[in-house]
Amino acid sequence: MTSSGKRVVVITGASAGVGRATAHSFAREGARIGLFARNQERLEAAREEVERLGGQALVLVGDVANPQRVEEAAAEVEREFGPIDVWVNNAMTSVFSSFKDMTPEEFRRVTEVTYLGAVHGTMAALKRMLPRNRGMVIQVGSALSDRSIPLQSAYCGAKHGMRGFTDSIRCELIHEKSRVHITMVQLPAMNTPQFDWVESRLPNRPQPVPPIYQPDVAADTIVWASHHRRREIYVGLPTVKAMWGNKVSRGLLDLYLGLTGYKSQQTDEPERPDRSGNLWQTVPGPYTAHGRFDARSKGFSTQVWLSENKWGLGALLAGGLAAGAVLARVRRRG
Repeated sequence: MTSSGKRVVVITGASAGVGRATAHSFAREGARIGLFARNQERLEAAREEVERLGGQALVLVGDVANPQRVEEAAAEVEREFGPIDVWVNNAMTSVFSSFKDMTPEEFRRVTEVTYLGAVHGTMAALKRMLPRNRGMVIQVGSALSDRSIPLQSAYCGAKHGMRGFTDSIRCELIHEKSRVHITMVQLPAMNTPQFDWVESRLPNRPQPVPPIYQPDVAADTIVWASHHRRREIYVGLPTVKAMWGNKVSRGLLDLYLGLTGYKSQQTDEPERPDRSGNLWQTVPGPYTAHGRFDARSKGFSTQVWLSENKWGLGALLAGGLAAGAVLARVRRRG
């Protein structure tokens, strides 16, 4: 943390969706934020929002698939704001397509952005945090990092990869007795603009698999995670069910998703034939944090609240049980 007491944060994929919502949440704390993404126009709009909310922002135009640019961006942030306290790896892309119809180039590109982009960000962050023996890296994961679904093989593979390398790094930090912490925030279906710009071969318009949550729920959880040293945090009951269901009965889930996973990822509206995709270049447009599913999205997660307050609730329950035991003993004596 800088001498001003304001934390320095870097967020990749900050121009829209969960990344932009996360910038808003950190801004409310007065953070100094490096906003990294490809679209300068949306980054400038995000910077203005951050500053209206009480933070400071630095626009960093670049592609997380380029490790040199990620390293340069980290250096720019530290020159402008000081040592980085929190690095949030959020950038992603995907292709809605059956695997048999995908090209090697598409699969590689999704992997380079969604998986290697997080690797590059983690490298740049740890290069600076490890010598100082402090800092936090937050990987924005997904229920799909454990339970894959059809039509998103590249994205699911990338999120599985993110989880695998994060676990490995965590072990190394423990071995080195480092105070640097790495955590993963596992998200459910989110109402973000990705469903209007991700490459798609689906006949109908893509949608997140219901139930859907607002990106603000994810953003507030990410900021909460930056203040706590949890190994992993699940957002939303669907994420918990997917993670634990996959541990208990993978085969049944394979069957269920094979039968339902195509329809659940599409609306009844035909896809627009002229829709552009953001796999290879950024898509212009006034996209913000939210997508087109506001009317169907949840703005609160009871499961997240319970997870964040589990120790306090546990202590309260233990206290209640102890008080009950004392009261029962008194009654018996009476």
